[in-house]
Amino acid sequence: MHSLTANENIRLRFWSRVREFTVPPAMIESATARRAAGDWAGACAAARVDVDLNLRAVGRAHGRQFADLVRADLRQLAPDLLCWHFPRIAPDGLVRPGLTVSLARYPPPTGTGDAIHLVARTPPAWADAGQRISLALWDPSRPLAGAGMHPHPRPDRRFRLDLHRHLWDVRRAGELGERPGAADRWMAEAALLLRAEGRTDGIVTVRLNARRRVVLNLGAATGPPSLLPDAATWLLPDLELLRAGMIDADRLHPLVASALLPDQAVSGPRSPDGPRGSRLVECRGATHRIGVVNGVLVPLDHDADEIRREELLVALGGPALPCLRVIDETHRNPEDLVDVRARLHHGDTAGAFAAVEELLGQDVLLRNGALRDELETAVRRQVAHGLYRAGIVWLGPAPPVRRPRRRARQRHATCR
Repeated sequence: MHSLTANENIRLRFWSRVREFTVPPAMIESATARRAAGDWAGACAAARVDVDLNLRAVGRAHGRQFADLVRADLRQLAPDLLCWHFPRIAPDGLVRPGLTVSLARYPPPTGTGDAIHLVARTPPAWADAGQRISLALWDPSRPLAGAGMHPHPRPDRRFRLDLHRHLWDVRRAGELGERPGAADRWMAEAALLLRAEGRTDGIVTVRLNARRRVVLNLGAATGPPSLLPDAATWLLPDLELLRAGMIDADRLHPLVASALLPDQAVSGPRSPDGPRGSRLVECRGATHRIGVVNGVLVPLDHDADEIRREELLVALGGPALPCLRVIDETHRNPEDLVDVRARLHHGDTAGAFAAVEELLGQDVLLRNGALRDELETAVRRQVAHGLYRAGIVWLGPAPPVRRPRRRARQRHATCR
């Protein structure tokens, strides 16, 4: 394991946190099972990917042969792998909002005109609840068809995956170990880009960061330079995490683990540990237990009459019993709030509610506090996302924003 610089350490700790919450094991297991059964739409649903295209309508508009090409790609799409590799932003590792990413390009059915793209889109930041991605077709001849309220329906040149199918296509996932984005691959990736554009030579620009560029000269040519996609220069964080000893193989996506560690048997990401049972509390000189009984968090070492007396004392302004004080604090601001918040932010609502139920029980009535505020905020953001999906403009108070913005034109920091 090589020593890390301060910047490397911060970046890898960030990615370790992202890998913990963004694509939970239950999502991978469900999406994989449905894809293996031939249910690509069910796999998308399991991975929180909305399908905004109808293959029958595509066949009527562009012909059966074209629809068959799209269907073949959808059957090999691993939506959970797409979520695993989708561009993300700092500081929380959320998917980059308001983005349209090309997954595949198809020749125009008429034989003339521009290619039609299979694209993956993310909603704008105000409607990003659930961290959902949607699939659609983008036709340059009808650029706004089906785009709804999306702010940037055109495929982004910088974030494109049609030349990097190994990041979402099961058939190409083995290339993850061969095309990791290292600098010695840039010329080969630039040549692939030029060939996709119908050229054999030209100038290709590599974006290093917001201010630095590198120019690759693959032969003198006229015309504007091409932009090498980020996916061509992005060193897989999973590979870096493995090298630094900051992640185990069984925390990786199975397709990623198989490509990066072909000689090692990997079972896939671990599910979270089961319920922790009772917790210990120092209460008036003794060690007591609190735990979930009949769906409610209660003190286990105090009888019902004592609890009623203590609750009456608190109502009259007296000090709370330590066991009751810990239960109250767990309702309002639990130690696990950071993890609950992270799951909510990354769209793992089921995981967040499972964590709450483990803490407080299934029949809990939440009290005022940080935990209740987080859950109510998540509900409001889900409403905003539903309105966006329905094409309805949000007219109420703006949904809470998770990160401050200095000015309207501030660019999102990238995690790549």
